Amino acid sequence: MLNSIKFHITLYKKIRALASSRSICGWSNPGSISNQNFDSETPQSLEQRIADKNVAIFWDLDNKPPKAFPPYDAALRLKKAAREFGFVKYMIAYANRHAFSYVPPAIKAQRKERKSLNQMENKGIVMPHEPYVCRVCGRRFYNNERFTNHFRQIHEREQMKRLNQIESARGKRRLNLVARYAVKMDKYRNAVRDVLTPKVGYGLADELKRAGFWVKTVSDKPQAADVELRSRMVDMMDRRLVDCLVLVSDDSDFVEILKEARMRCLKTVVVGDINDGALKRAADAAFSWQEIMIGKAKKEAVSVVGKWKDRNVLQNLEWTYDPERDKRY
Repeated sequence: MLNSIKFHITLYKKIRALASSRSICGWSNPGSISNQNFDSETPQSLEQRIADKNVAIFWDLDNKPPKAFPPYDAALRLKKAAREFGFVKYMIAYANRHAFSYVPPAIKAQRKERKSLNQMENKGIVMPHEPYVCRVCGRRFYNNERFTNHFRQIHEREQMKRLNQIESARGKRRLNLVARYAVKMDKYRNAVRDVLTPKVGYGLADELKRAGFWVKTVSDKPQAADVELRSRMVDMMDRRLVDCLVLVSDDSDFVEILKEARMRCLKTVVVGDINDGALKRAADAAFSWQEIMIGKAKKEAVSVVGKWKDRNVLQNLEWTYDPERDKRY
């Protein structure tokens, strides 16, 4: 009886130590069994433990551009889903110039319809039910072309002047200008995408940058984006900058990178539309664009992180248990 009590006490201490310590491949999540410690934890400490995990999003725009969804909305929803795996520290997108100049058929149809509507408004055939309101200054117009010209001649010029002033300034003066113009520039950025048509494509690069992505245009050589993206992923893994990789692609050329990441005890998540693709089979978790946009991926990510942590705790228990060593208890 005494030996049985000693054995349970020893096992209790080991489980408690494993639950409170951070293993090499450990993963923090409020819902996992490892966080249901014998010592109480505050919500702030739990959030901090999740935030300790750095997440990097790598977006293969050549293979997986957001054709069916607005780029800015897609980028924000992707970031929200990735936040469930930790602190999103890096957001990187690669593509050649053809990806940025591409205009989806739905956007082309909208522009064609807008052009014909402008012509009818100029001739007085139709009148808008509600006036076009400038979101920068509040002026109202009953003609879309006049509204667009007003925005270009006044607000676009003002924006260029602000940018030129900031670019030419240095040191403290530059910081003061950025702080002074922050609200106006933000208001302009929120309004311009609904008013002015991008000169190239449909504003994919600008919209992703506005969402916080670092966007790079690569050469037009075949697989140039893949090569650059793989090189960046390997470099970040070598420098141990991230704990979780979120890859937006359906390209099977990235399978080896995912396998390498898993060998280094990094978690891997794939976002793509191929239901049973090679990438999804090689990753720890996978979601479709539809799941990202409707918020399903964000909800499921919580349970995925919990399963990762629970599996690691059980593996650690199995690794540390030594029957010969504990026989005397």
